[in-house]
Parts: sequence; structure tokens; C-alpha cells
Amino acid sequence: MLLRHIRVLGVVPGLLLAVAATAATMPSGINKAYMDTTCAPCKDFYQYANGSWLKTAEIPGSYSSIGVGREMADRNQEALRTTLDDAAASWKTQKDPDVRKMGALYAGLMDSVRADQEGGAPMKPYLAEIDAVKSKAELVALLARLQGRGEGYPFGVFGYSDLKNSGWVIGNIYQGGLGMPDRDYYTRTDSGSVVLQLHYREHISRMLQLLGGDKTQSDKDAGAIYAMEDRLARVSLASVELRDIEKQYHKMLMKDLQKLAPELEWVPYMKTAGYTVLASPDSAINVWQPEFVKAATKEIANTPVETWKPYLRYHMVRGIAGWLGQKFFDENFAYQKEFTGAKQPLPRWKRAAEAVDGSMGEALGKAYVAKYFGPVAKAKMVTMLDDLKAAYTERIQSASWMSEDTKKQAMRKLNAITRKIGYPDKWRDYSALEIDGAAPGADNLIRAQLFEQKREMAKIGKPVDRTEWGMTPPTVNAYYNPTNNEIVFPAGILQPPMFDPNIDDAYNYGAAGMVIGHEMTHGFDDEGRKFDADGNLKEWWTKEDGERFDTRAKVVSDQFDGYVAVDTLYVKGALTLGENIADLGGLTISYYAYQKHTAGKPREMIDGYTPEQRFFLGYAQSWRRKMRPERTRVLTNTDPHSPAEWRVKGPISNMNEFAKAFGCKPGDPMVRPDDKHAQIW
Repeated sequence: MLLRHIRVLGVVPGLLLAVAATAATMPSGINKAYMDTTCAPCKDFYQYANGSWLKTAEIPGSYSSIGVGREMADRNQEALRTTLDDAAASWKTQKDPDVRKMGALYAGLMDSVRADQEGGAPMKPYLAEIDAVKSKAELVALLARLQGRGEGYPFGVFGYSDLKNSGWVIGNIYQGGLGMPDRDYYTRTDSGSVVLQLHYREHISRMLQLLGGDKTQSDKDAGAIYAMEDRLARVSLASVELRDIEKQYHKMLMKDLQKLAPELEWVPYMKTAGYTVLASPDSAINVWQPEFVKAATKEIANTPVETWKPYLRYHMVRGIAGWLGQKFFDENFAYQKEFTGAKQPLPRWKRAAEAVDGSMGEALGKAYVAKYFGPVAKAKMVTMLDDLKAAYTERIQSASWMSEDTKKQAMRKLNAITRKIGYPDKWRDYSALEIDGAAPGADNLIRAQLFEQKREMAKIGKPVDRTEWGMTPPTVNAYYNPTNNEIVFPAGILQPPMFDPNIDDAYNYGAAGMVIGHEMTHGFDDEGRKFDADGNLKEWWTKEDGERFDTRAKVVSDQFDGYVAVDTLYVKGALTLGENIADLGGLTISYYAYQKHTAGKPREMIDGYTPEQRFFLGYAQSWRRKMRPERTRVLTNTDPHSPAEWRVKGPISNMNEFAKAFGCKPGDPMVRPDDKHAQIW
């Protein structure tokens, strides 16, 4: 939930087992065929670095985007496919229980013939449970049981670190219950949004019809479902509001929650759900959005059972629709493509591989790193981390706008950051996961969800396991966790073209080094800075320094407010502020880390570019991406990351180091005016 990540997308195969090349043979890493040298770098550096590729690249029909992350994901999935195919072919005779379960799960998901024959049959026990509800008391009991299975409606209950006592896991309640991507999809009244709202209601009706409902009743139910979700949306906090972490902390006892939202008997609810540690009036819980919880419990109390039942039918089936046969899959895909722009679905094996990674990611990851992630990459990464930390130290200590007291606390936090590289030291135990090779794939996915839910439930009321990872090893991504004060780099992102120990350091520091600096900077962005070295939500800044930080952060927010994401839709500077600060800080820190790393070494021209030019080209080419407008619109409204183009042009336009490297002058588009120049770290 609070993981702050780089969002690259997907997973990638390892290509790093060979011994690193010698310095004399190091290629630049820059793909000159991607560049558009007819565009001046000081005019549009993203176009200069990637223009020829942007002009010729075509997004495959089954994708919403293409670029570095997607290419890495494709290659890696091909590698994972071999592992999964072998496991599926031999699961009955496998001695390794994890490989056996993984193979049986994948084999079941790949059985499209059986899925088409059975259609919605795997849902019958769950639909029967909904059909049996006759009273409000029975509805509440069902909602509690579903909550205990990881199906939280209209809010989610989960374990997470106490934001002000980060070493301890407590219960949490978070807003939910919506079927469209964000609350604003319900509240906007422009013509495009009205069309999406209509299509959503039509989609709900068609899904209910596939479950056996007649059209007239399904249309009526869809209208009632939408009306209830609309009411929930209007009391939900918007994406920007959710970023104010201090306003999300409302720790209270269960007996106080009972007073806050008396429409629900909370202790019996938690007991029925299986949250035994929360089934006491004196148990502690953090209610992230109290006003939403108050309104949601009133919906439970006041909305007729006849509306809740089809609501639950729809939401239960939508999450598993991709595995219930072609009719369900087609309907779900036809609706989702309005948000992705994809013209055709992914091949079944890719969807199945993603599902296995989501269900047994560390079992799959264990096989992955054994074959595809070597010591050369890890050693190089450790060196880069050391260089970035040294550069960050100097930047903090030389920051003229910070007092010595705040600098001391900042250094304490920087020195306390835990590093995780490649894969966990302790692999997850899947012995309690039940996978039935004779069952439909959908059944096994539900079993996997239940396993994960029980694992998460068991954490509440216990110390935080700081060895645990929030991403699987093959993931092409990275994250910062403020409550653990840790930066995590799965093996999936430590691969070409994001990271390659066999190429020039300039490229690696521009690409992977920026990722390291980005995650470090999340500890000092507008949200991360509110957590101390121990991961507690605690004020450690002087009042004056905090105000100076906010002033500098507003310059970044205002800058990105001026960028067009797609058509007439602008980037939301307040929503993307944390990521934009992390991009600017990450690139700046990595630049100076590279300078320290190469100090005293020969300054070679490679492929006609200076070391500094190669650094910035490595950064720009690592963010090469082309995205469908439908997907861009959704992400602009909901995602805290800016579009790739602005993740490149935004930070570099604030860096005098870039202007110097390419000879840019004041007034050039890639040079921000002095009075609008953004710099924090």
C-alpha cells in the first residue's frame, strides 16, 4: 500500500551470467538506431534519444504499451515459460512439493477446453452462498466470511505496520467497493465519462446474465449496483487526498470503531471473518478513512439485501472471469479494453504465467534466480548502491536550505536504509497452500488467494517480519517501503537494458543508478520524509526546514501541472509529486555518484558521446515507451507516476548538468527558467 516504486512493468530474463567485459571493450549501451538526431537535444531530449523508435514502433494488439519494460517482460516470460511447461508436464511425479503445486496450478489454468465446458460452474458454491442470504443478519455474516477470504466489500481489512510503531503489525481498514478504476470515474460529468458509466452498467448486466439472470432483471440490478457504488465513490477520498499520509492515521480500539460506525457489530464481524486478534473491544485498528467507513456501514444497514446480492455476484465473478470460459473472458476483456486500448487478449500462457507469479511468486522466483541471476550483477549493484549513498551524503550535507539538526536526522535515516537485492534470503513456505491437480484452474486460484489471505491475517498482532519482500524476484520493478525504511531491487529489474555490467558505466548509472537514487529519494519525498529512520510516522524536521521543503516541492508540482499527458488531459502535479521528486532526486544523485565513481579515470568518448552525454542518454533510453491513449488516460487519473516522456524531460530540464553536457542555453525548451528551476536533493 505504501510501497513507493519505480513502475517499469513486468519481468525480464537474466542475461548476466557471463563474466563482465573488460573496460577496454565496454560498449556504450546506447542504441543509436532509436535516436532522432534531426531533433536538437536541447529542444526535446526524449525525441532526440528515442524519436526514431517512437516513429516506427508498433504496439502489439494485446498490449496497452510497448517499451523497455514490456520488452523485458516478454523476454522473461519466455524464460519462465520453460520452467512452467516443465512443471506442468511433470507435476504428478514431482518430488519437490512447490514445483508440483506450481505445475498443477499452471496446467489447470492452461486447460482452456475444460474451462469452456464448465463455464461458470466453478462459481456455483459461492453463488449458492449468496443466494442463501435472506436477511440483513445473514448478509453481514456473509460479508464477514468473504472478508476472511480476501474478498473485502465494501472495505478491506488487512494487516500492516503501525505507522507510528513500525515494528508491529496491526489491523487496518481501507476504502473500497468500486468497480471502476477510481472514484472520479463516477463523479465526473463530461461526455466521455458519462459514456464509460453507461458502458459499466451494461457490462454489469451482461455479466449477471452470464450467471443465469434474465436481461430485464439484470439491467435493473446493474442500475442498483451502480447507484450504490456511486454513493460509495462520493464518500471515498480522491487519489491526491490519499497521498496525505498523516490524514490516513486514525488508530483506535475496536470499541471506539463501534462508536464511530455503530451500524455494524464489529467484534462479531471480525470473529466471523477469522480475524480473532481483532475480535476484542480492546484490539487496536487503524481506520484509514473514517468517513468512508461510516458511510459504508450505513450502506450495509440501509441498502436492501436484493441489491447487495447481485452486487456480490458481480464482484465475485469479475475477479475470476478470465478463467471461467470464453464467454466470461470475452465479456470481461471487451469492457476492460476501454481502459487499456488493447485490441486482442494476451496469449493464455502469458496470462497463466502472470497468475502463477501472483500466486506462487517466490516458488517461481526461486527457480528463476537459480538459472538467470548471477553474482556479477549483484556485486555491481552493491558498488552502485555504495556510490549513490556517498553522493546522497554529500548532497544532504551541502544543502544550504537545511538546518544542521534536520541534516543530522536525514543522515541517520539515510544510514539506516536497508538494502535488498535480487531475491529474499528466506524463501516463502507454501506447505499450507492446497492445489488440487484435478480441480479447475479457477478453483486453484481461489485456493491460492485463501492461502495468501490466511498468511496475511496471521501477521496481525505480531512483530513485523523485516525479511519479507513485497515483490516477487522476477518482477521488473523496485520499491521503497517507508515503514521498514528499505529499498528493494528484485532480480527482474537488474537486467538489460535497464542494467548490464557488461556495458559502459555511464549508461548503467543513468538507467539503473537513477532507479537506485529514485528509491532512496522516496525516503525524502513529500510523503517519505514524514517517516523517521526507524520507519515511524514522526516529525523529525524543524518547522522552518519543513516549510522550505514544501516550497521547493510546490515548484515541482507546478512544473508537472503544465505538462499534457494525452489530448487535453494534463498531468496531475499533486498526484505525481512524490514520484517526480524521486525522479529528479534520483537522477541528480546518480549523476554525482557517477562522477565520484569515475573520478581520476580516463574520460573516453564512446560512440561519439562524452561520459556525461552517455549518462543522460542511458536515462532517456531506459524510459523509452509508447502507450495507447486509453491507458494513458486511466494512469493520468489514477497513477502517481507521470508519463515516461515527462519523467525524462521534467527532471533534466531542471539540471544545469544536463544543459552543460549538451551545450543548452537559457531559453531552450530543455532548460527551465531560473525562477522556475526545481531542486530539492
